[in-house]
Amino acid sequence: MAFQHILVPIDGSETAYAAFDKAAEFAKAFNSKITLVQVLTLDPYIAAEYITAAQTNQLIERARSSILKTLAEATDRLSAQGVHVDTQLLEGQVIYTEIIKAAKNLNADLIVIGSHGRTGLKKFFLGSVAQSILGETDIPVLVVRK
Repeated sequence: MAFQHILVPIDGSETAYAAFDKAAEFAKAFNSKITLVQVLTLDPYIAAEYITAAQTNQLIERARSSILKTLAEATDRLSAQGVHVDTQLLEGQVIYTEIIKAAKNLNADLIVIGSHGRTGLKKFFLGSVAQSILGETDIPVLVVRK
């Protein structure tokens, strides 16, 4: 099976970079395109005016700038390896939902995501985006543990 379009959610962590390094290997092997995504989570209380009235919010704008910087750095790193890369900054309240929605909209045929490998109480309290994606999508998912 050849993968033509690989979606890679990133967050600037070493775990995310391990996932996108693996995605780069796949992209080179299958001549695939990679789309890097990062989700700007919008707290409905903080972002209510931003969402409904297109108002600016300093906290949101700082987060947006940070995410765009992370996406640019990741793009440079992959482009240096000769991999075609697109990026998207996603906005929403639930990270894994936005990632799945983006994968479907982009017709991605593989999601490559990093996982910290938390277990027990840490997993219960911190959740697992990778686990949620695995449970909610029919698109193949490769989980890379650091």
